[in-house]
Amino acid sequence: MGEEREDPQKLKRIGAAAYDYENDPRWADYWSNILIPPHMASCSDVVVHFKRKFYQRYIDPDLVVEAMSASTPLQSAKPSASSSNSSSAANGEARAHNAGSTTRSSRASAAAGSNTASVRWDWKTVQFSVNAWVFIVAVLAIFPLVPRSLSNRAYRLSFMGTACSSLYSLYALYGRPRAWNLQAVQVYFQSIIATKDFIYFIYCLTFVTSHLCLKFALIPILCQALEHIAKFLRRNFNRSTLYRKYLEDPCVWVESNTTTLSILSSHAEIGLGFLLVVSLFSSVANISLLLLKLMYQAPVTAGYHQSVWAKIGRTVDPLVQRYAPFLNTPVSAIQRWWFR
Repeated sequence: MGEEREDPQKLKRIGAAAYDYENDPRWADYWSNILIPPHMASCSDVVVHFKRKFYQRYIDPDLVVEAMSASTPLQSAKPSASSSNSSSAANGEARAHNAGSTTRSSRASAAAGSNTASVRWDWKTVQFSVNAWVFIVAVLAIFPLVPRSLSNRAYRLSFMGTACSSLYSLYALYGRPRAWNLQAVQVYFQSIIATKDFIYFIYCLTFVTSHLCLKFALIPILCQALEHIAKFLRRNFNRSTLYRKYLEDPCVWVESNTTTLSILSSHAEIGLGFLLVVSLFSSVANISLLLLKLMYQAPVTAGYHQSVWAKIGRTVDPLVQRYAPFLNTPVSAIQRWWFR
């Protein structure tokens, strides 16, 4: 009977050992949030133990994970402790002086490491704070019961916040030009012009400097802020009780539907471009067309925009061929300019 009870757990342990952890993005987040000493993180027994806990949490809750014994680290520490005691008894004051200097150097290195970690944490916290602020202000701008003056101010502040966040992200990832001459600046802009942060910076700058107030334009801003907020919360607050109780399901939904949010943003951006062209606001319409062309060609947004334009083409082309064949020539000219 005992063997029959152990057999299911043995099979579950075999399944946990054979699971492909490296190709599961949840494992990287799980392992990065485990706080253990560096010398223990390299031990195979420790890694196997936490892999089983991960497997129990996300794959098979029926797997029984035994508590990790600390006998091996203690046994490996005992010889060093005994040797240190004997050497301290033999050396006396010299050993104490060396220990003092070693303690000071270790404290200095630990302080340096903590300062580096705090700088990294501060950078991520600033990005999260700006995106959370943008999300709240954008929701305030589109809420129908908000007074018109406050809504218009929130509308412009949301674009300003996203522009600042995108510009700061560009600086953090790409730095600044190596030299302030025409060639270096040209090379720098060629490296960032197809990035999502640069596209959204120009997008926000267009509406911040315009006198138009189109709440429809806030949809891409809201989608981008939601993605940033969900990623930050899942990576940094996944152990929090408040997060697990109220925020885990929305964050999981956002991260699993990023493609849907990107397609929604593409629809909003293309619809906004058509609205501006039809409204005949010349300066904003020209910038919007150039921005749509850039989004159609940039790798980070090309897939979503091309799928939306393909749907539009499948709907419009039969109507043009049937009712307005004289539009074939101007449409062909526009397509040549668009794909150039």
